[in-house]
Amino acid sequence: MDFKSSDTITGPRTEDHLPHTAQAAAKIVIVGGFGVGKTTMVGSVSEIRPLTTEETMTQAGIGVDDNFGSKSKTATTVAMDFGRISITDQLVLYLFGTPGQERFWFLWNGLFEGALGAVVLVDTRRLEVSFDVMGRLEERNVPFVVAVNDFPDAPRYAIEELRHALDLAEEIPIIRCDARRRASSRDVLMTLMRFLHSLAMSRASA
Repeated sequence: MDFKSSDTITGPRTEDHLPHTAQAAAKIVIVGGFGVGKTTMVGSVSEIRPLTTEETMTQAGIGVDDNFGSKSKTATTVAMDFGRISITDQLVLYLFGTPGQERFWFLWNGLFEGALGAVVLVDTRRLEVSFDVMGRLEERNVPFVVAVNDFPDAPRYAIEELRHALDLAEEIPIIRCDARRRASSRDVLMTLMRFLHSLAMSRASA
């Protein structure tokens, strides 16, 4: 193909360039059932323009997709969401949000490859969908923290009640969050990084 002098080749925006101070990077997956806020979290916390693969929901999903508690939701992730955040000048996290619709869960295996850890987003209106999610992480030995996305109309439970309901070990952190807020989503990621650090220190001293 011949390019004319007037043709413009565009690349990443200046603000999307990887910081020159970055020395290490880690892959983090954000998982959960349909409509729990995974796309929202990636978008709120990412320092670059997030990549999303949302498609409009159609009549074909009726009777197939469970959108309880998300009746107003008109789009759904069909592959993944992607974003990036610098935790420090040296450490960068690449964020991969998984599709929530169960019929797209076959994509999760590829997204879990090479993941250092995971955030399990939970909606207290639908706690039951979290069991399969956490089970898949445990099968692949991916350490995770649980983040309870506080929807305005969702019931609130004490952390220990949630730990019992989700059958979580004492060492697995549970944190409340508002996935719409950058600071809150960043706190979740920092909780995960501290948890991963504690696991690494425990293994080193064993």
